Amino acid sequence: MLPARILKDRLEAGCDEVGRGCLAGPVFAAAVIIPSDYSHPDLRDSKLLSEKKRHAMVKEIEKEAVAYAVSMVDAVIIDRINILNASFLGMNRAVNRLHTPPEHLLIDGNRFRSEEDWEYTCIVKGDNKNASIAAASILAKTYRDEYMKAIHQEHPKFGWSTNMGYPTKEHRAAIRDYGPTKYHRKSFQLLPAQLSLAI
Repeated sequence: MLPARILKDRLEAGCDEVGRGCLAGPVFAAAVIIPSDYSHPDLRDSKLLSEKKRHAMVKEIEKEAVAYAVSMVDAVIIDRINILNASFLGMNRAVNRLHTPPEHLLIDGNRFRSEEDWEYTCIVKGDNKNASIAAASILAKTYRDEYMKAIHQEHPKFGWSTNMGYPTKEHRAAIRDYGPTKYHRKSFQLLPAQLSLAI
């Protein structure tokens, strides 16, 4: 079982984001405060869980959490401020939406930036090491996947219901054949350099 806190006497929120490497769709971020003594065998990195288990864990986390929040940053803002800053913005938005303010943040990754005066600790591969971050990763991934399935209905040729906006061969072929949508990140290399694309 993963530990929920690193500072036992502080109310800590785990933070994670999903979708940085995608060509289309928003970045989703989540912040979760779980009870310090809470544990569950499926509370781990969202990428290690089946879709069915992730959906079950979303219900579990939302029921058991002291507080949780999810935010998204769309492709327009990603193109404007770049993907790293968009990831930070997403996590900041999620923390600001928590109805119980945390005293310390646990950030998945090796860096974080905020205009708020929050104390935080960055944990590389934190979704594999800390239950609070794992909970955030599960919420962020599940909410983002559901969003991508919804916008897939608008643009079914791109296969977002299965590739979730990541740069698969199928996705790139559709971009080449049909051009980018409003959900595509125009600042990203949507096609390999040898192929041209009119944006």
